[in-house]
Amino acid sequence: MSPNQPGSAPKLPIPGVQNLIAVGSGKGGVGKTTVSVNIAIALAKLGHKVGLLDADVYGPNVPLMMGTNQTPSAIGERIQPLENYGVKLMSMGFLSPGDKPLVWRGPMLHSVIQQFLRGVDWGTLDYLIIDLPPGTGDVQLSLIQTAPVSGAVVVTTPSDVSLEDARKAIHMFENVKVPILGLVENMSWLDCPHCNERIDVFSSGGGKSTAKAMGIEFLGALPMHPAVRIGGDTGQPVAVFGPDDKRGKAFYDLAKLVVERAGAVDNSGPTITIAD
Repeated sequence: MSPNQPGSAPKLPIPGVQNLIAVGSGKGGVGKTTVSVNIAIALAKLGHKVGLLDADVYGPNVPLMMGTNQTPSAIGERIQPLENYGVKLMSMGFLSPGDKPLVWRGPMLHSVIQQFLRGVDWGTLDYLIIDLPPGTGDVQLSLIQTAPVSGAVVVTTPSDVSLEDARKAIHMFENVKVPILGLVENMSWLDCPHCNERIDVFSSGGGKSTAKAMGIEFLGALPMHPAVRIGGDTGQPVAVFGPDDKRGKAFYDLAKLVVERAGAVDNSGPTITIAD
């Protein structure tokens, strides 16, 4: 049943969570989790109460990027989220660590997403960032059908291949009446460390032109920087260095825009942001 059809189940808010912000993309490999992680840390350092839900159950990378791999405890029937860098965390990677793959079908995915949304003791949060898996599959639909999503942030690279899939993700959210907070162009360019010239590894300008053509907000371009990759691999994302550090400044600018756009959405329920 469509989430917008009469008679569909009501979208109940998550107790204590003011804004649900989902970050997603049309395809993998565009840096959605990197964007999610650094936005969450930036929001926390800007004074907000923040949680990060890793909904990419097949490829949960949040534990590695956030530098924690403990097993969550439970109090009664409520799972207690882990926390690092001021961000509350939940991921399938905490419950099924290692390299063993999950082979799950739709009903199982729906169950675990609901458990992560409503069975975790998130406490009081200004923003719950939801790092979605790439694509337009069961996890996205489970979230949209049961939680009051107020907006989506879509992440892409400037390449035509990535933009083609990003447009599919945008259309999906539009079809289910989820407002698009904006489009983020990741890996937009590389500053050569030897000659200081700008190198457009994946072409240039595609994200901005696509946003304009589709009538949505362009939230900005994020450069490629070795520190971003190193930070993700070592569990110390660049946003931890603060808004004045050039390595993470772009993520703080993005986080402020997400707050601004989420506040402008006319929606009585929580807010959700989507990236890749």
